[in-house]
Amino acid sequence: MERERWATRIGLILAMAGNAVGLGNFLRFPVQAAENGGGAFMIPYIIAFLIIGIPLMWIEWAIGRYGGAHGHGTTPAIFNLLWRNRLSKVVGVFGLWIPLVVIIYYIYIESWTLGFAVKFLLGLVPGTPADGSDPNTYLQPFKEFLTSYVGKGDELITPSPFAYVVFTITVLINVFILSRGVSRGIEAFAKVAMPTLFLLAVVLVVRVFLIDTGTGSALEGLNFLWKPDLSKLTDPGVWIAASGQIFFTLSLGFGAIITYASYIKKDQDITLSGLTASSLNETAEVVLGGSLAIPAAVAFFGVANAVAIAQSGAFSLGFISLPAIFANMPAGTFLGFLWFFLLFFAGLTSSLALMQPLIAFFEDEFGLSRKNAVYMTAGIVFFSAHLVIFLNRSLDEMDFWAGTIGVVFFGLLEMVIFMWIFGGNRAWEEINRGGIIRVPRFYYYVMRYITPVFLLVLLGAWGKEYIPKVLSETHWTVWVTRFYLVGLFLFLTLLVFIAEKRKTREVSCE
Repeated sequence: MERERWATRIGLILAMAGNAVGLGNFLRFPVQAAENGGGAFMIPYIIAFLIIGIPLMWIEWAIGRYGGAHGHGTTPAIFNLLWRNRLSKVVGVFGLWIPLVVIIYYIYIESWTLGFAVKFLLGLVPGTPADGSDPNTYLQPFKEFLTSYVGKGDELITPSPFAYVVFTITVLINVFILSRGVSRGIEAFAKVAMPTLFLLAVVLVVRVFLIDTGTGSALEGLNFLWKPDLSKLTDPGVWIAASGQIFFTLSLGFGAIITYASYIKKDQDITLSGLTASSLNETAEVVLGGSLAIPAAVAFFGVANAVAIAQSGAFSLGFISLPAIFANMPAGTFLGFLWFFLLFFAGLTSSLALMQPLIAFFEDEFGLSRKNAVYMTAGIVFFSAHLVIFLNRSLDEMDFWAGTIGVVFFGLLEMVIFMWIFGGNRAWEEINRGGIIRVPRFYYYVMRYITPVFLLVLLGAWGKEYIPKVLSETHWTVWVTRFYLVGLFLFLTLLVFIAEKRKTREVSCE
């Protein structure tokens, strides 16, 4: 059976950009920038983009296109093409495990944005105190609103029935789009979603810059966000944060880009297309993401209070502070709806990409129909997400092992296998084959030497700083989550070798 292909180049670029543009662009990035030196954060951020983001992005596009030309769209089989060793399939399992683990918690957070959008549209949001001078008092109704939505508890969490229903609807929306296929589903949606997302973001940015409360202004917010604190450049934590944000924002090391790229034609350009998709994501993050949450908080509460809000985390900024600000503005309920609808579209374009690797695996390696592969994947995700919904600490544990450490570890494995085991010259030719532009030769040495060393240092720094803290957590809900994560990896590994035996039998029968 012939594999699907992207129907148009613009559809491919928008789908790849949609994969990268997600909740992190509008929630995580402004918090990271504000906490790590403001404008100074952009220096390590840009350096990380140049020596980690761009090279790894080209490598993942090239690995995916190479695998797709041989009938495979996931890393267990593709790594075995690049490295003829049975261990390669086990290493490749990370390219299934990481996106699966991330989508388990990501799709639940995505459902919050849809639920909040509905609540705002229907006017079912809290009232706010007239006096916004004390942010704690002002934000308290929305803190309680979020808690009543997702639930609370030291061990077991009880979400609202509405939250659970919206989560189920969110899964079904993903299933509907994915079941239509790559070109008729993902690509068709991306052509609508990405322009809509940018339009909504621009409308909200314009409205934020018109906020006039007498407390501050959005321009002061931009000044606070981008005023460089150069002393931060000597802090290794800032460089770690910038590098981590590049992985998060470009969806590197997740396996999703590789799967998307496997639907590219054998000699189709990836150099300019990859660069264009990455640039769209950076525009959404730096220009639009940086002009919404923090400037709005500064305009409404002033710089000092905005700092405290930013330091309280991305969830507090996106699901408590911004809703409270919009709710107290003219047409505030509609603005709140636009904000959460923007986040929902951003989340949806990413969740489609995160589910696609396992879908492609069932299609390519087990010969399942598109719809059956989607139903199988969605069933696993829906069942697994109940850990995040009902167990406290489960979300953080999954995010650390898969979405933080896992993506960097897997990104390093990709570079070593492609540039060293497959071979630097062969890899370089594969990257540039059919390219509208040719990658500067400088990047050959970056991919082969500089980026792997940088990733090793990053892993070492993260391991030293965070792993002991994470492992010191011994609550039973954490151990349940850890055992489940290990079980998922073993389950996927078993499926990989069952698929291998199945294909061996098919060849022998022929």
